[in-house]
Amino acid sequence: MSDIPRYGPTLLQLLIESLDSLRLLGRRALLALLGIAVGCAAVVALINIGHNAEVQAMSVFKGMGSDLLVANIELPPTAKPLSYQSSALNESLLRKALPEIQSVSALTVASSEVRTHGRSVNLMVAGVNAQLAQVLDLQIAQGRFLSRYDDQNTYVVLGANVVAEMAANDIQIFPGAQLQLEGYLYQVIGILHPWGTNPMIPISIDDSILIPIAGMHRVTPSSLPTILLARTRGGDDQQHIASELQQYLAALLPDRDIAIHIPQQLLAGMAQQSRMFAGLLAGLGGISLLVGGVGVMNVMLMNVSQRKREIGVRMSLGARASDIANLFLFESITLTLAGAAIGALCGTGAAWLFVYFSGWAAFSLSPLSLPLGIVSSVLTGLFFGIYPALTASRLQPAKALRDE
Repeated sequence: MSDIPRYGPTLLQLLIESLDSLRLLGRRALLALLGIAVGCAAVVALINIGHNAEVQAMSVFKGMGSDLLVANIELPPTAKPLSYQSSALNESLLRKALPEIQSVSALTVASSEVRTHGRSVNLMVAGVNAQLAQVLDLQIAQGRFLSRYDDQNTYVVLGANVVAEMAANDIQIFPGAQLQLEGYLYQVIGILHPWGTNPMIPISIDDSILIPIAGMHRVTPSSLPTILLARTRGGDDQQHIASELQQYLAALLPDRDIAIHIPQQLLAGMAQQSRMFAGLLAGLGGISLLVGGVGVMNVMLMNVSQRKREIGVRMSLGARASDIANLFLFESITLTLAGAAIGALCGTGAAWLFVYFSGWAAFSLSPLSLPLGIVSSVLTGLFFGIYPALTASRLQPAKALRDE
């Protein structure tokens, strides 16, 4: 059985004719292409900006430690202020009861006036245990950290920003220096490397003075721990450990309100918020793309109007209505493909520049940005090119040849 020859132009012929027609359109084709390119660039750029904002936020919050649990120990309005002692939070007993917890440290915070070299400054003073360095992975720049043998000593460890601020005021602090704190003379035994911030912890370690929690009563009458920081062994179920820790603390301190915070909860909320933000930005880019699609339809309608005699000649020579429709539809798709390619490159470049000048981490290309931007642009061109293509295919040859 012999093959039946295919009737009508091939895809290559349609492509060549489309390019020729768009070249003849000149400036109007360029303006329509520019509209699609701007719309596609907006989609690609905004999706990538939203994606990189999510990556940046997640990288910042992941620095808090995915294996960190924070227990807030709050005093109900009807409870007595001194209903338990700080020694009740025994770290050794807690780790024995909850073997999933690797290290733990109580924390209490107060603001106090610190005097040195004849100058005074108000700083945050944090009462901590020796295990805080392990819990938060603190690194010592000079000297050493507090040990369990320093509970009754007047020793302090300084955050990096405290030392930097004093140095800016011509006060040089080093291990062995002395500070006056609420009438007591404290000796500096260590200076920390910069640690950063953690939104789950109510203080900035870099801007604080760390002293043994057992001696916190020298600084403030209300020296009871209000925060418990615990680092778990990696890979365990954080939700399960948090539940066990809450039950343990609730049994140990029945007159206190215990609230456990898990980094994964905050990370999941941040990720969801970032995805909503990225979707909003993509929607704004889609509006720009629709505007470009309207421009394509306008140009193609004008193209149909100017080429009525050509359409009439084609139909008189045997072209079918579907051939005419395919020709104009292919021109729309070709125009939008070219605009989408240019827009994708420009959008990626614009997103990279935004990330670079924002000082974020290295640029991360969203895997959905290019496919979504290009496909949405082509679909937009296809949608807005259907009406002009149908308009051209419905012309009557005799009427089209009479129109000037």
